[in-house]
Amino acid sequence: MEPTTANLEANAPKRDPQNGDFAADQAQEPPSKRARLDDAAGPNGQAADALAPRVKGVAPIKAEFIIDQPTRSQPAPEANADDAAEAAHHDGRADEHKGKKNKKKTGQNTNRKFGRSEDAKGLCSSVNFRPEFSPAECTFGEKCRYEHNLRTYLKEHKREDLTTFNGLCPVWDINGKCSEGYKCRFLGSHVEERETADGRKELVLIEDEERKKKVQRLVPFATDGVVNVASVEDKVALARRKMDFPRAGPYSDWLENTARTMEKELHKRNRGGVESAASKDGETKDEKEAKEDNRAIYVEPPFLPSEKRRLYFGPETPALAPLTTQGNMPFRRLCVDLGAQFTYSEMAMSLPLVQGNKSEWALMKAHESEMLPPTLLPGADIVQGYDNSKDFKFGAQIAANKPWQAFKATEALAKVTPNLRVIDLNCGCPIDLVFRDGAGSALLEHPAKLEKIIRGMNTVSEHIPITVKIRMGTKDNAPNALKLTERLLLGGYETSLLHHDGAAGAAAITLHGRSRQQRYTRSADWGYISECAALIKRLGEKTDAVTDTVREPDARTQPNGGKVFFLGNGDCYSHVDYDEHINNAGVDSVMIGRGALIKPWLFEEIQAGQYLDKSATERLAMVEKFVKYGLETWGSDEHGVGTTRRFLMEWLSFTRRYIPIGLLEHLPPSINDRPPAFRGRNELETLLASANYKDWLKISEMFLGPAHKDFKFEPKHKSNSYDEAEG
Repeated sequence: MEPTTANLEANAPKRDPQNGDFAADQAQEPPSKRARLDDAAGPNGQAADALAPRVKGVAPIKAEFIIDQPTRSQPAPEANADDAAEAAHHDGRADEHKGKKNKKKTGQNTNRKFGRSEDAKGLCSSVNFRPEFSPAECTFGEKCRYEHNLRTYLKEHKREDLTTFNGLCPVWDINGKCSEGYKCRFLGSHVEERETADGRKELVLIEDEERKKKVQRLVPFATDGVVNVASVEDKVALARRKMDFPRAGPYSDWLENTARTMEKELHKRNRGGVESAASKDGETKDEKEAKEDNRAIYVEPPFLPSEKRRLYFGPETPALAPLTTQGNMPFRRLCVDLGAQFTYSEMAMSLPLVQGNKSEWALMKAHESEMLPPTLLPGADIVQGYDNSKDFKFGAQIAANKPWQAFKATEALAKVTPNLRVIDLNCGCPIDLVFRDGAGSALLEHPAKLEKIIRGMNTVSEHIPITVKIRMGTKDNAPNALKLTERLLLGGYETSLLHHDGAAGAAAITLHGRSRQQRYTRSADWGYISECAALIKRLGEKTDAVTDTVREPDARTQPNGGKVFFLGNGDCYSHVDYDEHINNAGVDSVMIGRGALIKPWLFEEIQAGQYLDKSATERLAMVEKFVKYGLETWGSDEHGVGTTRRFLMEWLSFTRRYIPIGLLEHLPPSINDRPPAFRGRNELETLLASANYKDWLKISEMFLGPAHKDFKFEPKHKSNSYDEAEG
């Protein structure tokens, strides 16, 4: 019997509770679909205020679901291992300056290795899509290292077909054709033997014309449901430095030349100090003449920023944060299905983009569902008369350590992948490799450089708005996001000598309420986020008050027509958190990261305004949908199945942390709470909560069959199972 979502609860592996494994099924009835905060009650129906006090950091699971083994010591709550999402703990740089060699930290992911899932010997592309007796000519001839005999490949080199999904290829089922040809692990569903005129049996691939006709693309410019696919010609042109940058090049030259002029003429640094300081009685005649000469030296920039698409963030537009590794297309697609209104690519490095790196440009691909306009409610913040039907939900995020890299990467994105909602500059990545290179959160320590990058990106991005994501600062005791936000809105002293248009050009600013040093060691500081939101509001009102028709700035130089949106980020795990941040912190919207990884239906909760206690079967259905999306994205051949399995297990390392609402004594749930050993309301729910990565592999095998012999998976943090913790 096939392991579909309809019968997986009954067929889920069972374990003996006496030896510390999964407990027997205690509740076969489906759990309640909805739970309200006001209805929280104890296991015996007592009121919430009569329950035991809530312990900080420990999930308040009802007593009947806790695994109690008096012969063994109760395991301590699991350590917060979320640093693995953005690398290991940051222990400061003092030891580096002292020349000390730091002890290797866990969680850096520097030595993670994944086995490759591939055929023993591949099938040549000249054979893969053709009838057995009509192969194309192989361009490599006898030197080709792939198999050319189809029967030999199927018998000796290819693994057996998968029997999941009733043996029907999910890609072929949707599109009427399979992009993997004979290499598909569901080949039996779209291949047949036909008898030729001479009596021989020939293998032929089948395409279903009826299914093809039923396929309806959401946007006309999608190719097989995917957009923003960089062409081979563009990547080759970038790699060979043959792509022109008519905006980024001249602007970089102007910025360098003007900065040199400022340093030489305005600051007088070449003369050993400031020699033209104004006296108490005012400027001298020579000083005034020198200032006029300096003004004559000033050269206007070669380009002005183009007028951009309008951007909008509001309470109805929760955004999915850029997520390294897990922010892939299948996961983003799943979140869009569940109500996410904005999505971002994984962070891409600017230099590899400019160099035409294939893997970096692959991050820019988006599903056609991300090309639909976000759902907006009419309001004062929405530009009246503006047609948002051509807006998108998907934006790109890049990181850069040098201005020219950011400029060229931005112009290349605008030229090669124009279907982007925004281009976001990452100024919050805490990973050591990125930080030491001067990118990510390192830019927080160089506000003038950051402002130059934002201005330049805004100048060369044509119609795509520019946004920025920052942290509170690099160190816990020295937050500088307030000053940085003010600089981005009003412009700094250095750049005001070059530009006379105030704002740096960021249409939206997202603040993660933690420092780079903090990582995830404490809760996000929403009080600080609220201060930044209040500052932006005050500065906006002040700017509006002094602006009149004579002094009104050029619309092309103002981000989003003068309106800068502000988003908060950090520890949003329920609709209660979301509403509190919107109403009390003063942010326009909230960007959600780990909360969406743990329970992607958080976007549904926000729309519904109530908790949704998803059953184990419903959660498994989401896993099934992710697997189908993964096979569409990465292919249904052996390599695609292995890639889908790898990213599925990465995601399961987060989803297993979800504690069903029905198991909690207190609401709202906290993202940083860690549970004691517990069992679910049925065996499948217990399996989905397992911290043992071998159980994640079992879940993947329900849909993808047994793993390849060379497949390996090393979790970011090797979570012990409850059995191992108790032992």
